[in-house]
Formats: sequence, C-alpha cells, structure tokens
Amino acid sequence: MPLYKLDFSYTPETWAALTKAPEDRTGAARAAAESGGGRLIGLYYAFGETDGFALFEAPDSLSAAAVAMTVVGTGSFKTIRTSEIFTAENAVEAMRKAGSNRYRPPGQH
Repeated sequence: MPLYKLDFSYTPETWAALTKAPEDRTGAARAAAESGGGRLIGLYYAFGETDGFALFEAPDSLSAAAVAMTVVGTGSFKTIRTSEIFTAENAVEAMRKAGSNRYRPPGQH
C-alpha cells in the first residue's frame, strides 16, 4: 500500500484544549487512517514549520485525500498538507522513467 505523510498544525484553540486536558491523539489518528481503508504507522510531534505529522498507509491517493478531508473538516487544524512518500527504490525507478520522457520548455521551439 502507498505510504503518506500528513503534516499538521493545530489551531490555538486546539492547543489550549490539549494543554487543559492533555491526551495521546494516536488512537484518533489510527481511527482516521483505518476509516480510509489504511493503517497508521505513527503519529509524531515536531518543533518547526508544523506541529507534527502522521505516517499512514492508504489504498490509493483518493483514500488518503479522504482521510485528510475528514481530519481538516473538524476545524481543529490550522494547516494540513498530505504527501505521498516513495522508497529510494521507487524514486530511482521514477528517475529512470524521467530520463526517457520528453518535454519542451516554454519559449523553445
């Protein structure tokens, strides 16, 4: 199954609620991934551009998008960004395919 990374940032209101009543959100993230037919790999928090990220498997990109839409629809998040993750082996395969693709840059005839 394809692997996805969902980066997120909570709203200030969500952080206020979590600091008043701290909770491990892994179960909620697992339920969201499973509702899209997938599996949660892990939920991680970070310092930096985003508050954290979830790694999850989903059957396809539409299922992953549905998971992201379900989560963002709660209004608890300031931002959500979902990316499909590729293995190094898959990236090399894409590089090989790109090497044989053709593209004419703008302004060149």
